[in-house]
Parts: sequence; C-alpha cells; structure tokens
Amino acid sequence: MPTTQQQTRIPGKRLILTAFTLPVLLGLVWAPSVKAKDVELQVGIIQRLGEENNTEIALSSTKGDILTLSFTDRSGQTQTLQTNQVKLQVVKQPLQAPTFSERVVLGNYSTFETAENSAKEWRAKGIKVEIAQPDRWEVWAKREIYKNPLLRRLLLQSLRARGFNQSYLETEILSEKFQPIFTVNGKRYEPNYLEISAGNDLIQVTALKNNDRIYGGRLRLQPNAYGTFTLVNQVPLETYLRGVVPHEIGHQAPDNAIKAQTIIARTYALRNLRRFQVDNYQLCADVHCQVYYGLSDTNPRADRAIAETQGLVLTYQNELVDALYSSTTGGITARFSDVWNGEERPYLKPVIDSPRQVWNLSQQSLADEAAFRRFIGMKEGFNETGQKVFRWNRKGTLQELNEDLKEYLEKRRHPLADFQTIQRMEITKRSPSGRILTMAIQTDKGILELHKNEIRSCFGTPRSTLFYLEPMYDEKNQLKGYTFIGGGFGHGVGLSQFGSYNLANIGWSAEQILAFYYPGTKLQPLDDSIVFWRDRTLDNVQAQANQF
Repeated sequence: MPTTQQQTRIPGKRLILTAFTLPVLLGLVWAPSVKAKDVELQVGIIQRLGEENNTEIALSSTKGDILTLSFTDRSGQTQTLQTNQVKLQVVKQPLQAPTFSERVVLGNYSTFETAENSAKEWRAKGIKVEIAQPDRWEVWAKREIYKNPLLRRLLLQSLRARGFNQSYLETEILSEKFQPIFTVNGKRYEPNYLEISAGNDLIQVTALKNNDRIYGGRLRLQPNAYGTFTLVNQVPLETYLRGVVPHEIGHQAPDNAIKAQTIIARTYALRNLRRFQVDNYQLCADVHCQVYYGLSDTNPRADRAIAETQGLVLTYQNELVDALYSSTTGGITARFSDVWNGEERPYLKPVIDSPRQVWNLSQQSLADEAAFRRFIGMKEGFNETGQKVFRWNRKGTLQELNEDLKEYLEKRRHPLADFQTIQRMEITKRSPSGRILTMAIQTDKGILELHKNEIRSCFGTPRSTLFYLEPMYDEKNQLKGYTFIGGGFGHGVGLSQFGSYNLANIGWSAEQILAFYYPGTKLQPLDDSIVFWRDRTLDNVQAQANQF
C-alpha cells in the first residue's frame, strides 16, 4: 500500500542563519558560530486553569514596566487595557440549559509516544483521530468528523463488531461552564480570549502550584479541549532554553554535559511541536515534555552553553532526532521499541553506558534472565557508578501493589478492574537491553499482561523497567509482596544525564557525548533543509478508508 510522508518544519516561519568568521569552541570540537532567527514556541505553562485547586493566578509587570491586556469580550469586541497587575480567575457559571460533551475514546496511554503510534494505527484503518491529554494521553475519534451522537454510536458499534472492545463513549452532562474573569480599575471583564504582553517582554506569574515565576515573551489565555483554559507562553526558542537547561541537567553539571543537554533540549523542542495540537499550543512545561520554569532561576553557565551552541541541533538523515533522554540508564541505554510501541529509531539502540568495555552485549544478551541478574549485580566501571539511582532495591507490599494495579485498571476501564488481590507476578519477556517487555499478573479474577512502559505507569515501586522480581512471604508462607531489584531512573532511551556528567569529567566534548548516546547522528546548524518530523502514517489508504 502507498504511504504518505508529512514533513514538518517551522510552522509559518522561515529560519535564517548567518555564519560568522569567528568559531566557537564546542567542547573539543571547533564549530562555526551561527545565529538563528529565533523560532517562537507556544508552551502551556498552566494547562488546565479552572480545575480544582487551580483557578486563580496573578500577573504582574516587572519594576518600571506595564502590562498590556488585549482581549475579546462576550460581545466579540476587541479591547486593550494597561495595568501593573491583574488577578485572573476561572470560575464556574451556570448554563441556561444543560448540554453535554461527548467523545469516542479509542484508547488511553501513559505516554505521548505510544498514543501517537496508536493514532497511526487507527488512521491506517481509515479513522480520523486526534491525540489529547485530559489526564493520561488519549486517542479520540476526531470530533469534527464524528460530530453528532449518531455518528459516534455507529462508529463504536462498528468497532465492537470488529473486536475493538477497549474503545468507549465518554459522555458528560454539563450544567456549568468555565469562564475567565479579571478586574481592572474596579471594572470586571469576562474575556473569551486574552493576550498579555509587557514592554520588556517579562511577565511575573503567581499561581498556587508554582509560586512566583517570570516568563519571557508574551502570555495568552485560551480555551482547551476539556472545557477549561490554558495559559500559554509565547516565547523565543533560545529564551525557552534558559528556563529548561539548568533544571533538566542540574546546576552542578560539567560544562560539556550542559552543552550536550542544550543541543538535545533544542532538538527535542523543535521535534515535538505537534504534541498539543488538539489544544492549539505546542509543548507543556512538565516532565511530559521538558521541565520549563521560565526565567526565575537561570544559570550563567547554562546561558553560556545556550549562546555557544545557538542554532545547533542533532539530526539523522537530515531529520531532527527523537531527542529522548533520562536521568539514569542503569548501565545500558534502550531501544525506542523497548519502551514504547512504534517504529525503531536507528540511532536509539542499546549502548553499554561506560567509557570502556565492561560487558559484551553481543555475547551476553540481557534478554536472558540469568545474564540480566548478573548485570544488575555489577556496580563498578559505569558512567553512572556512585549515583543514587544507578542501582536500587525497593519493596512493594501486596496491599500497595493491589492499590496501584486497581487504580491503573480503573483508569483504562479494564474488565479485570474489580479484582481483589494479586496472586502472582512474573516477568515473561525482556529485550536485549534488559528492559521488561511483558509482565504477567495473576489475579483472583484472571490473568492480565502489562507491556513496556505501562509497567512503570501502573506501579509506583520500580524506578524503571530495568529490574527483576523476588517474592516476599510471611511466616505462614503466604505472599506478602515483591522486592524490585534494578537500576536506572526513567525510560533509559537516549542520553543519560548523569552518564554525561562522567563523560564530560573525563574530557569528552559535547559532540562526543552525543555521538555516544545517539550513534550515527550528525550535529549541524538548523536551516530550512532540516525536517523537524516526518509522519509516515498511512493517511491515504483508500482500500480501508470507508470501512468504519
């Protein structure tokens, strides 16, 4: 069947690069200095304003400056006001008549990566979909296509007739709506849309969950797909990095580790601009994307790394790499498919996380349980040796594991969600990097399987999927829980942040660090020839287009 490939570059913008004659020393490698016309990002810094405990924020100008508020009122007219400070609330208002919100949920997942792969599979079946994140990531039947109750029910009926029983209809009767309000000079306003700017492009935001933070660029309050509102920061890419790099890599990181993190953070941001299309912005400000804290706690060393690597990104065959990274690999990096569903990225492969050979993976695959246990028993010679989460041993009582599993199954509307207790847990399949691919769980209601990153999403005890299990018994030889014995923190794909510390400390350049964690990739200045993201979805498969 023919496939289509969508190539994404900078939406609505061209990038202009200017080369200077003076070079910049990038670690041990000389690279030309580049100046990029900055890309403006749209980052949801408060994603669901209006939810419980998240209904009020204060916006202030910095000393000597003033805020400009541009908004549309309830009649649709555009107004502009100026003030030093404004308190913005999102309140519930009664509707004149109840209405309902309804959508077909085709599946829900712990990560965007797996949700996106599921969306591609649905599109290949001829169903138009969209990806959302009301809590967990979800794939919805596209609302503008399935826009009335009859179409939604026919779709669901057709899905179930073909054996897709995990899809469901989510319906909510609404008697209230969320409405933003603010007051200036004693007058109350109820905007449908609000944009806030300042003369020096610095705005202080005070919210319940993140105290006082200053953001560069502009702010925009806009409705999202869930009936609440999102505060979006429209910020230049290089300014955005000032609020990401020091918080992701840490203030104590060596210079070349900071430079490597900067290039990866820049690449990651540009590669992932599609994540929140359903909500009309691009990135979030937490661990589902990259941690972003604005300009309140910048770092001079991180600022220098951003300036010295300006415009540099990591590519593979002239496409931005999927620049995944984690805190600690546990001694070996993972393939993309070890953690998520989807096609392999050739540059994301198992790499023993050490500057010297401490384990021969071609001769001793960690898919073998005995070899894996020997590997986890090793503690010396790795880049992460000595780090707190490099090796760990954590116990989960049966009660804790039952509660975790029940909550997970209830969120997924799984038919075994009414189980009473776990009777046995067993790892049944590992990848060559040692990551768990399948875990079987015997409950009193039946057997279920958890796969890949869903294991970490389900249970709070393990820090990664790089572990083995030891059952714990009481004095009557009754199962009372499991000990999780493993290594690493996070998914383990791509760069290890703590591993990059060691490589930088022994003299590796940023370019060498990136080549180690992303084999076969190329460091290059961003220009219009580079593809941000290539969609290989079967969007135009006519043979299947009308089956649903």
